[in-house]
Amino acid sequence: MLGVLIFYYFPIIGNLYASFTKTNAFGGNQKFVGLDNYTDLLARPDLPSATVNTLFYTAVVLLAVPFSVVIASLLELPGLKGRSLYRVLFFMPYLAMPVAIVLVWRLFFNGNFGLLNQTVKALGVADPPYWLSTPGLVILAVAFFGIWASIGFNVIILSAGLKSIPKELYEAAQLDGAGAWHQFKNITVPLLTPSIFFLTIMQAIGGFQLFDALFGMLGLNNPAAGASRSLVSLFYQEAFVNNNRGAGAAISIMILLLVGAVTAVQFWAQKKWVHYV
Repeated sequence: MLGVLIFYYFPIIGNLYASFTKTNAFGGNQKFVGLDNYTDLLARPDLPSATVNTLFYTAVVLLAVPFSVVIASLLELPGLKGRSLYRVLFFMPYLAMPVAIVLVWRLFFNGNFGLLNQTVKALGVADPPYWLSTPGLVILAVAFFGIWASIGFNVIILSAGLKSIPKELYEAAQLDGAGAWHQFKNITVPLLTPSIFFLTIMQAIGGFQLFDALFGMLGLNNPAAGASRSLVSLFYQEAFVNNNRGAGAAISIMILLLVGAVTAVQFWAQKKWVHYV
């Protein structure tokens, strides 16, 4: 508890206080300004677009959960050969450096010679879009990467949840004439909902913290950077580029409250669809 207080709660409290202050470019001459940082934040013209980008990315990345449920269920099929190898292959990308993987995906989405556009051209599209320099497509491309990057961790968690489901339920369902689809729909998914609920919580929190993948995909001097920022990108811009630590702290507190509100709604809603054995 002492470690949690020092390394988690103390920085949160310090950051909350910093959001009510302003300092010079070197972090000195701290002055209490009340709610000025929050009023300035709400008046920012780029706040709505950053909020929408963050919410859109989070919503799309949540699609990784149902994909992972299907993959984990297939990996647990009786008689499947090479099960351990498949698990390792799905989990390996999760162990790699995120920035290194982002650079590979940046090449994949390259508008001139990327594999995606070369494939699209081979299918007959003469002028495919520039995915990482078109404001409306950047977040979608990064979200596709986010889905791919999170499947490995999700599959491991879901595989553990699948092992906790009693096999007698499947045997009884087979005796009653239930096929594979009915077993999946009426046994696997309902009894896997605690693991699914945990992953939706973690996926949503990770979605609101979008920064490194977006930063790595866009690079520097990208024409779509301004319209494709996330909330954490705004925090980085204010706190570490503009050296406005009070404004950066206010943005981080806003993110904290937003994540807390979404998580509270998820915990309230789970009473209606999560089934505990």
